[in-house]
Amino acid sequence: MTNLKVQAPVPVDLEGDLASLPGDGARMAPHWAVHDRVTSRPVSPALIHGVNVPPASARLLEAMSDYGD
Repeated sequence: MTNLKVQAPVPVDLEGDLASLPGDGARMAPHWAVHDRVTSRPVSPALIHGVNVPPASARLLEAMSDYGD
């Protein structure tokens, strides 16, 4: 197993705010691979059978207000 040591070029702000997001994204961007082009084909409606939601998740969502808590 390879042990890769990664050091941040600048101090990391663990209590970051929205202003720090562009810098965070710029530092992470070189690590992401970019594929040439991903094309998706349409799915036939006959293959879509619905969504199953666990009862606990359904209760959690039902208890939330419409605009978040």
